Amino acid sequence: MDELKKVEVVAAIIIKEDKVLAAKRGYGEHEGKWEFPGGKIEVGESHKQALVREIKEELNADINVLIDLKKIECDYEKFHLIMHTYICSLKDKLESVKHDENHLEHSEIRWLDENNLDSVDWLPADVEAVKAYKKLILRDE
Repeated sequence: MDELKKVEVVAAIIIKEDKVLAAKRGYGEHEGKWEFPGGKIEVGESHKQALVREIKEELNADINVLIDLKKIECDYEKFHLIMHTYICSLKDKLESVKHDENHLEHSEIRWLDENNLDSVDWLPADVEAVKAYKKLILRDE
């Protein structure tokens, strides 16, 4: 069996008023599944630079990258994902992230609090990110 192609990405766990931003995939093989926004790291970019760029592109939002949460590795059917997750905040506290109907990356976004963090159908790597977030922020065992 061939070795799976490796895909390395960054993901932002954006926190605002004790809620976390979740984004529903709007296209492709994983359409309808939920994830933390982010994307691929371009040549010459640091993880932080890639994350800031991706969030600006996907959500038209400026973020502060606060904490390097966890490196998650996960096998999907067609690739091996290496996802670097970071706790982030919005730069402008008054800024709101809005779903842009013209952007196909995500079909919906939601702010989830600790009581409904598990209410969406997360992608496998993002399930691990939710667990790491709960352990760090919510002191969940």
